[in-house]
Amino acid sequence: MTRLWDKGAPLDERILRFTAGDDHLLDERLVAYDVRASIAHVKMLNGQGLLRDADCEAICNGLTELADQHARGEWAIDLQDEDVHGALESRLMALIGPAGARVHLGRSRNDQVLAALRLYLKDTAVSLADGAVAVAETLDDLAGRQGDVALPGYTHMQPAMPSSVRLWAGGFATELRDDALGLREAMRRADMNPLGSAAGFGAPGVPLDREATRAALGFASTQEPVTAVQLSRGKAEAALLFEIALLLGDLGRLASDLLLFYTDEFSFVSLPDAMTTGSSIMPQKRNPDVFELVRSAQAVAVGALTETLAITAKLPSGYQRDLQRLKAPLFRTIDLADDTLGIMAHALSGVVFRPENIALSDDLHAARRASTLAVNEGIPFREAYRRVADFLDGDT
Repeated sequence: MTRLWDKGAPLDERILRFTAGDDHLLDERLVAYDVRASIAHVKMLNGQGLLRDADCEAICNGLTELADQHARGEWAIDLQDEDVHGALESRLMALIGPAGARVHLGRSRNDQVLAALRLYLKDTAVSLADGAVAVAETLDDLAGRQGDVALPGYTHMQPAMPSSVRLWAGGFATELRDDALGLREAMRRADMNPLGSAAGFGAPGVPLDREATRAALGFASTQEPVTAVQLSRGKAEAALLFEIALLLGDLGRLASDLLLFYTDEFSFVSLPDAMTTGSSIMPQKRNPDVFELVRSAQAVAVGALTETLAITAKLPSGYQRDLQRLKAPLFRTIDLADDTLGIMAHALSGVVFRPENIALSDDLHAARRASTLAVNEGIPFREAYRRVADFLDGDT
């Protein structure tokens, strides 16, 4: 097969497999977004008098039909298409004829993929933020059911001060809502219209209206100058990955607490059998595997963030094909974060604290006693601290 951008002989099959990589698989999630961006571009061309009304209508209708077919599972991107752009353009020409070849005027695959990717990232950030809030709400529900159950609060892994399920759950819920805010705010760099930058130097001789595509696609601004567009590659991705790493870090710490609380030595919580797995050799064991996998998820995000930063480090200006490798770590981590949020919201509903197993020693009130003594007797806190410490040590 000769692709739309081949010149002369078809590309060597081994070269194609290596250079295309997994793009034909990864780009499946971008089909609807590429269609949106392409329709905006085509309508802009029509508005600029660069495309006849009939061709504009045929292209827009054809792209919409292809998106619907893809959503119904009637076609998929294959290796010979190379990516979402080739898949759509070749199918468009087969569907509506020569008018389909007019869709690419004034653009490159470089600004095309960025437009689709940024639209996808904006939706993804909102979806993940909503998922973080959903987990926070599940913690709110847990606090509502068992908020008054007393818990020891720990510092340095030692019992330190009195706490409660409400305080414990509320702390994590607050941080998850903060993570949700961070995810939404991370999209500043993705909220810029790249269309019209083409391969990084604009589309000479084509009077494009970049403001029209910006407005049609809902971007906050248009990225200027055009040479900045390729220099920005990887930044929106890294910003989202960083926020995902923070989110998964909070979920990991939450999971770590629950793993500790579930041990026989603590037995602070119970989990339904349906949420734990059995041992292949020890009949008595029930394993909280789900929380162990949640605990390790942040490592994947940190690795992906490092991979993304390393790919873009010290690249020269302009488009470089190295940038194609940004998709895999980005999409892998987004999928992991989405799965992790979903499973935590589900699993937390099965967590039940067991107050009969939770005992708070009298020593946990030592800090309160020292503060009360200092206030009531008007003495320096350090003196009150020493008096309480001496009393606890049994000194006279």
